[in-house]
Amino acid sequence: MKIRSVEATWLRVPIPEQKQHTSDFGRMRSFNTVLVRITTEDGLVGHGEAKAGVGNLGDGQALVTLIQDELGGQLVGRDARRIAGHWEEMYNGSRAHFAAERGHVFPALGRRGLTISAISGIDIALWDLLGQSLGVPIWQLLGGKCRDSLAAYASGGWAPAESIGEQLAGYIETGGFGAVKMRVGSADGDARTSARRVAAARKHLGDGVGIMADAHGTFDCAEAKRFCRLTADYDLAWLEEPVTADDIAGCAEIRAATDIPIAAGESIFTRFDFRDLAMARAVDIFQPDLAICGGITEAMRIAALASSQQIRLAPHMWGGAVMFAAGLQICATAPAAFIVEYSLGHNPLMHDLVAERFAVAQGRIDIPDRPGLGLTIDDDFVRTYAVN
Repeated sequence: MKIRSVEATWLRVPIPEQKQHTSDFGRMRSFNTVLVRITTEDGLVGHGEAKAGVGNLGDGQALVTLIQDELGGQLVGRDARRIAGHWEEMYNGSRAHFAAERGHVFPALGRRGLTISAISGIDIALWDLLGQSLGVPIWQLLGGKCRDSLAAYASGGWAPAESIGEQLAGYIETGGFGAVKMRVGSADGDARTSARRVAAARKHLGDGVGIMADAHGTFDCAEAKRFCRLTADYDLAWLEEPVTADDIAGCAEIRAATDIPIAAGESIFTRFDFRDLAMARAVDIFQPDLAICGGITEAMRIAALASSQQIRLAPHMWGGAVMFAAGLQICATAPAAFIVEYSLGHNPLMHDLVAERFAVAQGRIDIPDRPGLGLTIDDDFVRTYAVN
């Protein structure tokens, strides 16, 4: 199954003004991602997704160049089924032969950042190809399912205190969700304002609904501890990214000061970053983004690390349909997985890029059994929103 071509397309989809929201990332005026398309010599096509920014922002041109000209060019003419080998060669660069011979990595300079995002998109597409070629879903190739469905939580929550409860309640009505996530942090101005919004949400929703709070890494350590103290009575399911991903020691300090579970990982790369979180005892929940962390191959390693450290797994799945489908494959087979993020913001990359729908019923989402990722890309959508 030889690779004929590796293509990447930057998709930028404008968000109508009435459906835009403002967060610490600024005004969300468009959704952006890079769609990877790998075609084999016998005409099979696999798709992947890579992201230049966690919040679906950013310029995708450098990522397109990395995927098509630098990494993808190395794969043309080679066997698409050799996924683990391709991953290691892309990661280790010209010293990949040393890594293979000696049993440890010799990574190139770009062992973090856009290079790993590029590897992520290529890796997901290779797994999609393998599943399609064998007529089985990716989760079957990873050892089979641990579960047939997962709980899903609705992700959004930007409204001020006076309307946050109503906004989150609207999410619950959409899919019968039993848990919702709201944003807190610097966009609120201070920890006390964030805590007031959490209090308003809990009062409106009652005790039967799980509430997660996502700070996007914008608190400093003292602010995050203050927020935890102020919200101690509201039974938060977790506090996500309380401080910047660069401050692992601070994250560990926050976790030691509260019994609110701490979640993080959407902004970091490879199993090595997640190992550092685990060793510092900084988090209770890993949140790898498969379009950033290294794709399906690396996510399985991260999932194994989570299981070995009694850390739960809840992948970051705010993005396009391709990375969402990849996250479902991991959640199907990883013992540590327990819940799925479902974006309730306006997101055509999730709902219009592919023909399939990820239906949520009574707060749960079924694991699909279609071959590969199980997606049918809408080529008209791609042509419409491709950045040339």
